[in-house]
Amino acid sequence: MRKRIIERKRNSLPLDKPWLELESLAQVEVSSEEAQHPIEAALVPGTSPGWRAAAPGQQIVRLMFDEPQNLRLIHLVFDEHEEERLQEYTLRWCSGGGQPYREIVRQQYNFSPPTTSREVEDFNVNLDGCAELELSIIPDLKGSAAHASIAEFRLA
Repeated sequence: MRKRIIERKRNSLPLDKPWLELESLAQVEVSSEEAQHPIEAALVPGTSPGWRAAAPGQQIVRLMFDEPQNLRLIHLVFDEHEEERLQEYTLRWCSGGGQPYREIVRQQYNFSPPTTSREVEDFNVNLDGCAELELSIIPDLKGSAAHASIAEFRLA
């Protein structure tokens, strides 16, 4: 029998990926934010340390594009270096005009610092005419007073 061992590769991002300039293409709605960690820190490459909610519990980040966009890649990075928690997030999109949101992904992740403190997700999508993109985060399904945060939220 002939066989080969194949490596399971993660979708990796080219370092020169042309991210959308969201600051000029979209308006953002956010349910809350700490003054030291505004949403721009997660949406604009080269800024840091990302966004953090001012209040505990479920949070929403919604991008409303001035003109519908054709999205091919959604890049998310979540960091948690302080407390153990079970996070769930949901990505949804709609084409506008009163159309309902359609779910892209719903995912849970266990943070267990210091060993498991970062979640990186790259979603190859085919969203033609995306008018709105919504990220909903429940920072801890176990009910702690954890605050949602996003280190990076990029689109291409």
